[in-house]
This record gives sequence, C-alpha cells and structure tokens, in this order.
Amino acid sequence: MRAVLETRQKAAAMQVKQLEAELERVRAALAEAEEVHRRRVIGLEEFLEALAEEDVPADVSGEVSRRKPVGPRRAVPHRRQAAEVSELSPDYQALMAAAADAGADGLGARRAAVVLGWDSASASRVEGARARLKRLVERGWLVEAKPGRFTPPASQQDPGVGRSGGGS
Repeated sequence: MRAVLETRQKAAAMQVKQLEAELERVRAALAEAEEVHRRRVIGLEEFLEALAEEDVPADVSGEVSRRKPVGPRRAVPHRRQAAEVSELSPDYQALMAAAADAGADGLGARRAAVVLGWDSASASRVEGARARLKRLVERGWLVEAKPGRFTPPASQQDPGVGRSGGGS
C-alpha cells in the first residue's frame, strides 16, 4: 500500500513540475504577445495620423477628394490650426477634459486608459493611452511639465485663446 501511495505522490509531483514549466512558457508567450500588441496599437495610431496628414493637401489633379473617413478620425490637429477642443475626436476630447479635471497634478497614462474605457491593468492599453497623451503634447494641446503627468498649457486657460476667427 505504501509503495502505491509513494508512486502516486511522485506522479503528482512530476505533473506539478510539468504544469509549472508549461505555465512559464505561457507567461512568456503572453508577455511577448502583449508587447507585439502594444507596438501594433501604436503603429496603427501613427499610421492613421500619417494618413490623415497625407489627406490634408488633397489636390490630386484638381479633383476634390470625395472620401469620407470611416469611423471616428484619430488625427489630432495642431493647436494653432484648431479653434476649440470640440474639433478633436471624442476620445481626445475626453482626455482633454480629464486633464483639465486633474488640475496641477496632471493626468497620468493609467487614468487616461480608464477615461478611454480601457483596462488600466493591461500594459498595452496604458501605453496606447500614453501615446495619445504624447500626441496631444506634440500638437500643443497638453504639456508634460513632470514626466508622465499631462496638463493643459497655461495659455489654454486664457479665455481669449482659441476664439479668433468667429467660429461657425
């Protein structure tokens, strides 16, 4: 009886070791897949941005482009080219509102992921949110006074900014 129980215990221990090894392989594969996904999310956003910038001078042999964007545009216009935050896509408008609500502390990437309705525990989603915040900085909508903390520029708080040109 003792020999049977020892044999079962050894078999169970071997199965535990095999499953632990398999778990490590799965974790490594998951980490690699998350990194690939993060890079592709950022790459897609950069591609869409470049495509949108390419569409701006739509002078192709004198024809007016009839293409309509499919879904919400993710391109972020430069601050000097846009009169108001309302010209941004809904996701970017939500990020701007959250940055304004964050006050002097600024908006972080993890909180931005939550604002966008994404899982803030996912590294790829947090990096995607950070990429969007960085894009808003590049375009002059936000500033990154402290590393990783994004706030509206002081000039944006000025009531006269962004109201020239009359609007429609």
